Amino acid sequence: MNFVIEKLADLTRSRDRDVVDVTLTTLVRDLIDPLVVSIHRRVRVDGEERWLCRARHERGAAVATIANTLDDLSQLPALGSHPERERCLREQMLVEVSGPTYTTCIPLATDTGPFGVLEVESATPLPEPGQTLLVSVAKVYRNLLSLLDYSERDTLTGLLNRRTFDDAFLREPSALPEARAGSGSSSAPQTGIWLAVIDVDHFKQVNDRHGHLIGDEVLLLLARLLQANFRLTDRLFRFGGEEFVVLMRCPGEPEALIACERLRRSVADCAFPQVGQVTISIGVGPVRADDPPARAFERGDRAVYRAKQEGRNRVVPWSTLPEARTEAEATTISGDVELF
Repeated sequence: MNFVIEKLADLTRSRDRDVVDVTLTTLVRDLIDPLVVSIHRRVRVDGEERWLCRARHERGAAVATIANTLDDLSQLPALGSHPERERCLREQMLVEVSGPTYTTCIPLATDTGPFGVLEVESATPLPEPGQTLLVSVAKVYRNLLSLLDYSERDTLTGLLNRRTFDDAFLREPSALPEARAGSGSSSAPQTGIWLAVIDVDHFKQVNDRHGHLIGDEVLLLLARLLQANFRLTDRLFRFGGEEFVVLMRCPGEPEALIACERLRRSVADCAFPQVGQVTISIGVGPVRADDPPARAFERGDRAVYRAKQEGRNRVVPWSTLPEARTEAEATTISGDVELF
């Protein structure tokens, strides 16, 4: 019993989701010694539901492997390609399938609903006490994820919150893996990370005319449009009020601007209930290798301020601002200084 308690303590100690998933697979391996234990999450890619393997631990392996969500998501297996997982997720019940080996699937969920399965492959069927233990561990995992959601997500929209944005620049490597690589030169946006600041135009008028409840509905719908227009690998934040931030991975500024322009058009074309048309202004800037959170945000914030000045309902890149030229000149003078 003490062994189980110690393992559960390890699971609940971390506040990093990647570490939590790895710890869960390691815990199951230590408890029942299966051939393979893995976590599979349902994700939507280009309108199709697929399986993303979040973590996997094989017997004999020293450590678990964790999924790289930056891989080509279109190559992930379709939901229907694993009927046992799909049934487990749909019916929210333990599913066991026999074959050359035995596969046991346990549903995983948070307070917002089911999202995936814990899959255990074993040489023999799991005995009933082992199945009961896994179901109990899945409940602890659910409670832990719900606590993480409460601390990391905006309560209105469900998007990530400001505190999580700041943490993204301090965590390595799950949040900004390439943004920390290479030289510290601020003249090199080759990190591939771009930041967009999104501000709802004339939002105070929406609240004044229609009330705060309708204003909240506008923010909720805008959050859904953000999720629909950006990719699974992009990080979406609500900073508070009518301000949102996106961290996206793009080859260059043109691609980041295309993504933001697509969002701007989607919002402008949407009929918001009781409000009608709502528009947004967007500022886009690069995330440099040596950026603290405030500096990265400031570029997008100054660009969105310029968008407001130029008439709103538009996307403005940081590179067009005088401040960008000043920053580039300062970098040229200082030279390439190695900061890492």
